[in-house]
Amino acid sequence: MTMKVIVAEKSGFCQGVKNAISTAETILASEPGPIYSLGPIIHNKEVVGQLKKAGLIMANSVEQIQTGTVIIRSHGAVPEHIAELKQRGLKIVDATCILVKRLQTIAKELQEADYKVVIIGDENHPEIRAVMGCARDVIVVADEKDLHKLPKNTKLGVVCQTTESPDHVSAMLGAIAKVGFRELKVINTLCKEAVKRQKSAVKLCKQVDIMFVLGDLESANTRRLAELCKKYNKQTFHLQNWNELDKNIFSGKNIAGVTAGASTPEWIIAEFVENLAAFDDSAL
Repeated sequence: MTMKVIVAEKSGFCQGVKNAISTAETILASEPGPIYSLGPIIHNKEVVGQLKKAGLIMANSVEQIQTGTVIIRSHGAVPEHIAELKQRGLKIVDATCILVKRLQTIAKELQEADYKVVIIGDENHPEIRAVMGCARDVIVVADEKDLHKLPKNTKLGVVCQTTESPDHVSAMLGAIAKVGFRELKVINTLCKEAVKRQKSAVKLCKQVDIMFVLGDLESANTRRLAELCKKYNKQTFHLQNWNELDKNIFSGKNIAGVTAGASTPEWIIAEFVENLAAFDDSAL
């Protein structure tokens, strides 16, 4: 029997990712080399591989870049690093997502207004590392285990990683409020498109026998989609592409749902859906 496949209403590339890729493609086609990106331009190995073939050089540190043009990735970069590159006379092309830029600006403004900046998110994620470079002594809390980092009886200015889920942010805000503070200011820095994808994925995963979340394992928004879907459908699998699929998990399943992270290209989604729809489990 073949599988019925339903694709989430909202999935795949967001505007920030589209902008970063098109910026890189334009620069590669029009500028003399060498052309670098400071870190992977988006969290998707296939896309990064294609851009590498077109001539983009990925650098993991500013020390690796001495000449040419530097594209700032969609997740942004520490202002200090950008200033250092400019000082060396390198051309900077900023492909930072506008919502990440907004988060950076808000963190800086909160700090200048004497708030202790608190970010709900993953301190190892490049988006958060870039924001941490925009304000002094930023505190990052991933979950309630990190709340011991918060100072008591002070002004707290709270923001969040753009790809967090509203449920996690609201739970963390409730926990932060119990810690004790003199003043609490909260600014919503969630990406509306990421939230729409989360809602769409959760709605779909409740209607299917098995759920697939497509995207790079390094992609924070894709991991968040997978986590949310697993809450409501234990048969949820986070895969990077069709080749990673273990066909034996299809046994007894009739309807499959598919969603994808904001950095997952359309061709990966299309290939997966096409292969899934054509798969006959009688071959197992």
